[in-house]
Amino acid sequence: MKKFTNLLKKEIRELVTWQLIISLAFTLILFNFLGNITKSEIKKAVQLRDIYVLDLDRSNFSKDLLNNLSFGGFRVNLINKDLQKEDKDTAIDYAKKRGLNFLLIIPNGFGGKVSNFESAEVEFYSFIKSFSMGSTVGSTVVKDIIDAINNHVSNNFLKAKFPNLDPENIKKPIKSREFVIIKDKIAEASSAQVMNFVYSQSIFIPIVLMIVIMYASQMVLSAIALEKQDKTLETLLTVPVSRKYIVVAKMAGAGIVGLISAGVYMLGYRSFFSGITGGVDINNLSNEIITKLGLSFNSYGYFLLGLSLFLAILNALALSTILGVLAEDLRSAQSLSFPIIILIMIPYFLSLFTDINSLSLPVKLLVYAIPFSHPFIASSSILLGNYSIVYYGVIYMLAVFIILILVAAKIFSTDKVITMKLSFGKKAKGSVSL
Repeated sequence: MKKFTNLLKKEIRELVTWQLIISLAFTLILFNFLGNITKSEIKKAVQLRDIYVLDLDRSNFSKDLLNNLSFGGFRVNLINKDLQKEDKDTAIDYAKKRGLNFLLIIPNGFGGKVSNFESAEVEFYSFIKSFSMGSTVGSTVVKDIIDAINNHVSNNFLKAKFPNLDPENIKKPIKSREFVIIKDKIAEASSAQVMNFVYSQSIFIPIVLMIVIMYASQMVLSAIALEKQDKTLETLLTVPVSRKYIVVAKMAGAGIVGLISAGVYMLGYRSFFSGITGGVDINNLSNEIITKLGLSFNSYGYFLLGLSLFLAILNALALSTILGVLAEDLRSAQSLSFPIIILIMIPYFLSLFTDINSLSLPVKLLVYAIPFSHPFIASSSILLGNYSIVYYGVIYMLAVFIILILVAAKIFSTDKVITMKLSFGKKAKGSVSL
């Protein structure tokens, strides 16, 4: 056991370099900075409720309309007195010079048309100064203002025609209550809210898995390739230690460093995503609804999900060990990581944009054959209580891992671990030609 521990310490020392530490620290600072900047811009855009108005109608109806906008959360700024001439062109020039964002012009005769139940128009100008996220979010103010105006005008119409009735009941005579059923559990909630909640809870699982596998795999590939390049692998194989220990130590060291790196990246991602949402909970699901529908992981669910993630990582490390043996040098090791990246990207993107279980049978079988697909499936399956598919995935990944580790141990037990290499277009002794 002491020999294995020494091997593990050796692998970790070789993987944890100052370059890695600086890179992780810089990544964490960068994501935190971007998250704070994005959150600040979104908050400014959401708070941007000022609207500048040129009222050419000056009727009681237009005044009532502007008062209604004030009650709706908009800060109305009349610019009539600030203009040398009350017309549209002068108002637009005024808005440009002062860097205003929104300008509303109420034309002459607006109140008269509305009072006679005729269609009336207002002119709304948005001044776009950039195409940033803040500008995009701020442009939603236009829709809010138009909706508020239409709602106010239609309510006045209905009050005039039906003074004893509530305008909202006339416009929306049918009310609906939406219920969601998951298995045998039912709760009153919107299906969109439930889907958004589940997505927000599980979005980090694909990211964690992808980062850990890519980092750990690249570390194993690079470590073995570098040892072959520097001829230190030959020296290591002469040490009186079981070669199986060498294989396991390399995978364990890469797995530990990969998990630490993934943890740092996840802290950065969480800060960045928090900035995108503005730090506001958009799910609007109460704890009562979540409990009723069972949309939370219990201790057994966390155990199954952790086991699935762990086995996927072990498969990636075992496959990386075999590919690392085929590498001739450090440069070729970088290209050999491409098959693993492809295998992880396929289920990653499928899990983001579709339900893997809803795919056609041939495609579904192909996805199931990829060991890294099963943790993506496990997340939603556990929430839905479909434990059988998680069990099958765990058994399958364990079987694939045993096969891969036996192949890796077989290669390391012979001199092929030194002579094997992947060459493109030329044959050499002990090489695999493509």
